[in-house]
Amino acid sequence: MSALEKLQAAASEAILVKDGPYGTAIQNAKLAAEEYAGDTGLAQDQKGNNDLVNLTQPQVIRAICDKYIDAGATLLATNTFNANRISQADYGAESLVADINIAAARIIREACDEATAKDSRPRFVCGAMGPTNKTLSLSPDVEDPGFREVTFDEVKDVYREQAAALLEGGADFILIETIFDTLNCKAAIMGVKELERELGRDVPLMISLTLTDLSGRNLSGHTVEAFWYTVRHAKPATIGLNCSFGADQLRPHVQLLSGIADTLLMAYPNAGLPNELGEYDELPETTAGLIREWAENGRVNIVGGCCGSTPEHIAAMAVAVEGVKPRSIPAADTVMRLAGLEPFSIAA
Repeated sequence: MSALEKLQAAASEAILVKDGPYGTAIQNAKLAAEEYAGDTGLAQDQKGNNDLVNLTQPQVIRAICDKYIDAGATLLATNTFNANRISQADYGAESLVADINIAAARIIREACDEATAKDSRPRFVCGAMGPTNKTLSLSPDVEDPGFREVTFDEVKDVYREQAAALLEGGADFILIETIFDTLNCKAAIMGVKELERELGRDVPLMISLTLTDLSGRNLSGHTVEAFWYTVRHAKPATIGLNCSFGADQLRPHVQLLSGIADTLLMAYPNAGLPNELGEYDELPETTAGLIREWAENGRVNIVGGCCGSTPEHIAAMAVAVEGVKPRSIPAADTVMRLAGLEPFSIAA
């Protein structure tokens, strides 16, 4: 069986659990600037470059991954949110992008394989690709609406490079996550599709949208429904929502997507909303209780955590969804559905 077939089989039997974020856990390791940089020889200060830690302090990443596995997660994402040429330019580390992604995927691959060898539970490595720090849909210059810092082809090639390295390191899926700009996502999809043709094999995708306001739009203006119609041609293994808000605020948007998406739905919200200091203090039991409501209402196939979530949050979620019937995937319809910023259906 392929990784996709194994995932679909596992998701037909139970609600699966994805891991949580790496950023806060890496910060808790209190690495010094020289520990971030290691022996890379990079001239710029690397403190805060969490993706580089895959290369310079792999034991830190492995320890975090092991905690999520122990918490019950069977979908483990790579620590590569900013491991692309655009984002790494802030640190002068563009030349290390391939090495970072290969190392990141190998760490998670080894952890998953060792855990599966012990208990025979299938586990999956999700090669995470974040949105970059550039946008294709919007101008960063308010006085020049037509200006763009990057082109579509540049962003596509950046994603293709990252995806190739993640697959080389052992990723099962490519996870395009925290999508604030739909055009960036389409560039990522195209990059992966080009890579598929080059490799001569399928590369299953996971796609996850992030919303910028409670009305349910991303930064480039798409509603949840319009976004789905914009990307469903890619036939992703999973579609869903992450980051944005806590589970309480994301509920109506998860509910909407659940009713129209003819694929697995994966949702991993923040641990509530940040407090005045920008910190997340929602208790694991609270998050898990909200997630259980999603599960009991038949809205999700895979759940996990984003900003503020800890292994304790993931463990509580795993307990909360245990034994709950997974969401039934709706049949694909044959109506032509298009999207600008709003969805549009052409009557049959």
